[in-house]
Amino acid sequence: MIPVSHVVAAVRRRIVSRWRGYWVRRSGPRGPARIAARLAAVGTPPYHGREFLSYIDPRGFIAPTASVSKSNLALGQHVFIGDYVIVSSGPDGGPVEFGDNVQLYGDTFIHTEAGGKLTIKSGTHIQPGAYIVACISEIRIGRNVEIAPRCALYSYNHGMAPGTPIMSQPLESKGPITIGDYAWLGHGVIVLSGVHIGAGAVIGAGSVVAFDIPDNAIATGNPAQVIKIRGRQRGSRDILAATS
Repeated sequence: MIPVSHVVAAVRRRIVSRWRGYWVRRSGPRGPARIAARLAAVGTPPYHGREFLSYIDPRGFIAPTASVSKSNLALGQHVFIGDYVIVSSGPDGGPVEFGDNVQLYGDTFIHTEAGGKLTIKSGTHIQPGAYIVACISEIRIGRNVEIAPRCALYSYNHGMAPGTPIMSQPLESKGPITIGDYAWLGHGVIVLSGVHIGAGAVIGAGSVVAFDIPDNAIATGNPAQVIKIRGRQRGSRDILAATS
């Protein structure tokens, strides 16, 4: 005979599951849908603990404390936008596109302005406190990229001509930022405009990437320098393994 406590627990789980599913399917980025998001999140832990809500419905889940103000935001299926994430745009800000299963965690800031646009391909994870600003030039982040906490990507800079305050200088850019599939940016990495980070590259924590990094490279420092190629045996010129 099944214990009564087990039956009660199973019934409770079913009720909670249906409750969450009901409200997730009615949640969204603005208006009354924010109330639905808050109700869906009741009783769930923060950070990764709410990620599962994005799998309940193909439209994904936007946390009730997130602020998503862009009208030209395109979301793939099962996107997770966590607590206190901000997605915004300034004058002439370009579109933002998130592929399927993209996950953005707490306090990440995303902004487009002056024609800059952002594309994040499927399966990419962006950890808390990342700062991604696409201004003038675009930022393209590939599939299954891991971006650690406190990383910053800027596709622009201020001019630095003498005799004019920095605040009054025009914005400028060396070109788009591109990050290849399966790359990994360690904690606090800064990526500057015009940089290409190759597929499968690993950037060490605290590095400043001012120049291109090839596929499968491990790079660290300020400015980041290649110290090794993943899969290359000592003394060999052959790269034996691609990314996985």
